Amino acid sequence: MEMFHDLQELLGAYLMPVLIAIPLAIIVLIAAFKRDDYRPTREYTPPPRPPGATPRATAPVVLPPLPGSGSTGPSMASAFVTAPTPMQPPAAAPVVPEGPPTVLVADDSAVVRTKLKRLLEGAGFTVVHVNDGNEALAQLEEKPEIAVLITDLEMPNKDGFELIADVHGSLVTEDLPVIAITGHDELHGRVGQIEGVYGIFKKPWNDRELLKRVESLAHLRRSASRRGRRASDLRAGPVA
Repeated sequence: MEMFHDLQELLGAYLMPVLIAIPLAIIVLIAAFKRDDYRPTREYTPPPRPPGATPRATAPVVLPPLPGSGSTGPSMASAFVTAPTPMQPPAAAPVVPEGPPTVLVADDSAVVRTKLKRLLEGAGFTVVHVNDGNEALAQLEEKPEIAVLITDLEMPNKDGFELIADVHGSLVTEDLPVIAITGHDELHGRVGQIEGVYGIFKKPWNDRELLKRVESLAHLRRSASRRGRRASDLRAGPVA
């Protein structure tokens, strides 16, 4: 009995590690076989592309709208693209219509107004006449087609000097040609220092010289208006 007891203790000391090691070895072998089954036998190489073939285009990626915005508008990517600002049409140039040019005469003398009206209308002009500078400014606002201004320097309410200053101080009439008439030598000298006056005639004037000056200024005014309209059309371009 003692011998059997010693054998049992000996087997118990070695049998238990063996029983534990065998299942562990079996698990290791199974795991090794599984890894070998999933390992590719060779590296993958894509099939050759046919000659002359072009790579397939990739569709652009469109980002979704921001969450919670409640908007179905453009995506985040398009938010950084600023739409081109349409070109604003430039300010229209003063329009001088076709037909007889219009001349504005400002003089407080009825005799002078009648004489100038007869002279200019006989040459084919349309004449508008007023008594002072205030009435002249009102006519310039109502009739942008006026091509030339003839003004006396001595008038009530607003004289010729004030009228010329107002005309050339406005963006609408700053390029309007002005002819001054006066009966005083000292005023003739003063008006010579004012810019924008294209003629100074002393009373009584020479009808032929005055008429030639008005005709040349009206022609220049109409040509400048046409060039201004063409330049405005080119700057504006086609409207989409």
